[in-house]
Amino acid sequence: MRLALISDIHGNVEALRAVLADLETRKVEGVVCLGDIVGYGPDPLACVDLVAERCRWSLLGNHDFGVLYEPTNFNPGAEQAAYWTRAQFENDPDEAARARRWAFLSQLRVRVKFGSENQIVAVHGSPRRPINEYVFPDDAINGTLKIQQIFERIDKCAVVGHTHVPGVFTDEPDFYTPAELKNKFTFQDGEKCMINVGSVGQPRDNDPRASYVVIEDGCVEFQRVHYDIDAVARKIKSIPQLNAWLADRLYEGR
Repeated sequence: MRLALISDIHGNVEALRAVLADLETRKVEGVVCLGDIVGYGPDPLACVDLVAERCRWSLLGNHDFGVLYEPTNFNPGAEQAAYWTRAQFENDPDEAARARRWAFLSQLRVRVKFGSENQIVAVHGSPRRPINEYVFPDDAINGTLKIQQIFERIDKCAVVGHTHVPGVFTDEPDFYTPAELKNKFTFQDGEKCMINVGSVGQPRDNDPRASYVVIEDGCVEFQRVHYDIDAVARKIKSIPQLNAWLADRLYEGR
């Protein structure tokens, strides 16, 4: 099956719509989301509605968790954005829509296995700590025990988001950027891998374009899509509870 994997939309509906439009040209059979539909961005309700409509399933990210429950271990800007996002859900005058969105968020899973013989595990953070463990590229060099323990929980392949940095970890251990891979990676027999799909709504690899991947028959293709950053930035800066830096960072992809 040819699937698109998206993650870390963060309330950026312009980026999400651009990715969904791009997917129309990729002939995918389905879309799944690895979490963090909300948080930071100005359009959390629209993003949840689109994910609920267009995705086969979605996972629970740490920002989704923060809106549902409490934003633990968040920096002040992220915490304030989480409380503002929660207020948008609570204050929607459409009672049915409000109930539908809360029900959708509350049923999000933290781990899903899929693919041939369920050999691919999908989580938001890492297979070791599914909601909130960051796995950064330099962990392949400086966190080898961490990477070893994570790969002990992987049968063949894991797909993750959370860091907003796309690329592939192997159990050598090593990390490869999409550029090093020429935007394509193929699973090798006897090798385990962990694929970070990057972020739709807030990339942090110095490339402001929305990031996602398409996976089919053991092959992963990294995709980037331009979207209207100006429109998102204007919305963010019009909302006092959202830090203006959340808009500025979008232009730099950080």
